[in-house]
Amino acid sequence: MEEVKEGTIVGNVAKDLGLDKGTLKERKYRIVTEIKDTLFHVNPDDGNLYVSRKIDREEVCDGSNACVLNLKTVLENPLEIHYISVEILDVNDNYPNFQGEEKTIDISESVTSGKSFQLQPAKDPDSGVFSVQQYKLNANDHFRLEVKDKGKEEASDKGLPPLTTEKNVIIKILDVNDNAPEIEVTSFSSSIPEDSRPGTTVALISVNDRDSRLNGKVTCSIEGDVPFTLSPSLQDKMFSLVTKSALDRETQSQYVLSIVAKDQGQPSLTSEKNIFIVISDVNDNSPEFVLKPYSFYITEGNEAGAQLFSVQAVDQDEGENAHVSYHIYRDGNEENKVTSFLNLNSENGQITALKSFDFETLKSFQFQVVASDSGTPSLSSNVTVHVFILDQNDNAPVILYPVSSNGSAEGVEELPRNVNAGHLVTKVRAYDADIGYNGWLLFSLQEVTDHSLFGLDRYTGQIRTLRSFTETDEAEHKLVILVKDNGNVSLSATATVLVKVVEPREAFAASDVKSSAKDAEDTNVTFYLMITLASVSALFIISIIVLIAMQCSKSSTDYTSKYLQDTNYDGTLCHSIQYRSGDKRYMLVGPRMSVGSTIVPGARPTHWCCQTGGGLLRR
Repeated sequence: MEEVKEGTIVGNVAKDLGLDKGTLKERKYRIVTEIKDTLFHVNPDDGNLYVSRKIDREEVCDGSNACVLNLKTVLENPLEIHYISVEILDVNDNYPNFQGEEKTIDISESVTSGKSFQLQPAKDPDSGVFSVQQYKLNANDHFRLEVKDKGKEEASDKGLPPLTTEKNVIIKILDVNDNAPEIEVTSFSSSIPEDSRPGTTVALISVNDRDSRLNGKVTCSIEGDVPFTLSPSLQDKMFSLVTKSALDRETQSQYVLSIVAKDQGQPSLTSEKNIFIVISDVNDNSPEFVLKPYSFYITEGNEAGAQLFSVQAVDQDEGENAHVSYHIYRDGNEENKVTSFLNLNSENGQITALKSFDFETLKSFQFQVVASDSGTPSLSSNVTVHVFILDQNDNAPVILYPVSSNGSAEGVEELPRNVNAGHLVTKVRAYDADIGYNGWLLFSLQEVTDHSLFGLDRYTGQIRTLRSFTETDEAEHKLVILVKDNGNVSLSATATVLVKVVEPREAFAASDVKSSAKDAEDTNVTFYLMITLASVSALFIISIIVLIAMQCSKSSTDYTSKYLQDTNYDGTLCHSIQYRSGDKRYMLVGPRMSVGSTIVPGARPTHWCCQTGGGLLRR
């Protein structure tokens, strides 16, 4: 047995040797050994074999399975040597022992099932059933224990009670970069106003990678050139999606942001998530007019209530911010009451006439239209609208001479019978309030007593003799002169001249008186005609100057083709007017007036010419 205490009787030597107790003492029975610290001794008085000190089997036998000690004993007189075998029996007094307190095993997480890992067995100094008999592994879902030659992680023997020893086996799962980053939007504003300042937070983004170390270290970025960026948050793996530059909905109203997360494993893994962002509108755009300025042409005589033209402004904003309304700007000038003859539709910018226009009263005007949106605060812009009234042939020629005392266009001329061919009998003078072709007058003889005696200049209205009078010619002749304009629908007036042929003496006296009166009349008529010409032309010259400045520079034919019905019109609105007064022709060409000396004398504006650059187009 093991761990025998001191003084324990192992057995009786005298009995085993067949000697009585006295003999042992007489013959000096003793155990012979070279070891000073003997394990046993014999009591010669009673022949018992006693244990001298505590015996540890594992110490004495060094772990041998059978532990037998052979003791050499001696008897003297006569000398006898006897051997005593003492077997040390094992008891379960030792725990199984693992090498080291714990075991660490590194295992890649990608290891396949069935992979084995070697564990060092436990050692027990005891023997037989008291040695290691079994190993046990605590219950788990990932590992099992295969025993070869008595091996399990928890070692135990079959002693009573059995002794057990535990050893911790630490399994370290080495990470493999087998997990891509996971992107999660934790807070998100899908719509942001376009006036958001740089640095405005749009969304909070969480990025998680279940791997560890470099395999789980993640960087996050946005693909493409967009006005957004990712800013790392104070929390680990949290990012803020913020604006990095100014936004403009009118340039781009929405963005699809591609958020890319990438770990630092080898090889690295990436994941991507799209975020859809709408840029909401703010009222940051004023309405813009399609044309600036506007120029419109209206033929006089339009119907009241007729739509004349329209202005249009476009606002690049949306919703109420882009809803445009129109109104005419009022500058407080009571004399320029445009709204008294124009109506502006506030919703669509259409302008209608409240009355009919008369070119002879109003030739041009301008006003401003203001376009305002419905945003808060409202934004607006204005545009100048130029309106030109185009003449139509609505005035018939007016006979200035001859005019009788009762107001009719009749006159009497006395002519000496001895005048030569080519003598100026008289000149019919007429005036037309229209301009251009509508005011260009032509003269023709409608009735004449003798076609061989009188001739009429179709341009000047001068009546001259074609031959000398004879004795057989009648003493009184009636001439009916038709004066008509050159409008598309021609208007006309007639004048009647009675020519009385008198004898030379009578004619001489009458001629002196009449000549003086006629000269004074011609002077007065010419004077009044020039006054009329100056007053009528003043407004016209102003409108022509504006017209030349705007229309000649643009070389536009859109409006002229619409409002001018003359097929020979060359696409410009550069006008010239010829006025005949006395013996000189006055010509207005564009904004300047020149005097021509090659035209036969006259007393009435008779021609309207058009030519680019202010030159004269002769007919």
